[in-house]
Amino acid sequence: MTPPVITVTHGVVGYDGRAVLRDVSLSVTAGEVVAVLGANGSGKSTLIRAVLGLVPLAAGSVELFGTPLRRFRQWRRIGYVPQRLGAGSGVPATVREVVASGRLARRGVLRPPGRADREAVEEALRAVGLADRAGDPVATLSGGQQQRTLIARALAGRPELLVLDEPTAGVDAASQEAFAGALSDFVAGGGTVLLVAHELGPLRPLISRAVVVHQGGIAHDGAVPEPAGHHAEPDHDHVHPHGPDEPAGLWSS
Repeated sequence: MTPPVITVTHGVVGYDGRAVLRDVSLSVTAGEVVAVLGANGSGKSTLIRAVLGLVPLAAGSVELFGTPLRRFRQWRRIGYVPQRLGAGSGVPATVREVVASGRLARRGVLRPPGRADREAVEEALRAVGLADRAGDPVATLSGGQQQRTLIARALAGRPELLVLDEPTAGVDAASQEAFAGALSDFVAGGGTVLLVAHELGPLRPLISRAVVVHQGGIAHDGAVPEPAGHHAEPDHDHVHPHGPDEPAGLWSS
């Protein structure tokens, strides 16, 4: 039997004596698209950072592809897109150069890129709709296009698991649609996705399961909750940020 891609067992994370995640258990199997939802400050981003070992667990355990996190070394199997890095922040790199850096974990730093690397980069650029901007400096792109560049960088590594932290937060509608198309193709090819979202927008049809984090614990694990309040309105704008006290932000739309 194939082990789950991700297993979190009784995970606890705390900062300065305050628990951010409390006794969280989660399993993600191959081919699933799991959305982690929740209000600002609920602990949802901390959860995926703990999965990747970016924040330490105070208690509990994490396994990736059946291997305890502390022994896991096959990072080429995972593509990670953090929250709005600002792909062009002072870096005079082109879009293609940023995307090509996603091949380093697979080919190594010392080996020059080969045909397979170049093909993977071009395929990733096409997947996010940026093939026509490949030679442009990343700094000249919109925020949404910069975020698409980061997703292309992750895809270029041909990972089995994509982990995305609020990939569509604050980006334009065209970029959200491009994300949805790229993820759809990735999943159709057998990929697994774990993503944090405040709102799902065009990604909603792709989601096979939703996990709602509330006050550091898992309040729901199952079908995507129905939108509530003004989030349910057809003309609701999915680009805006939410205030920390907005209760409708607990659910996705």
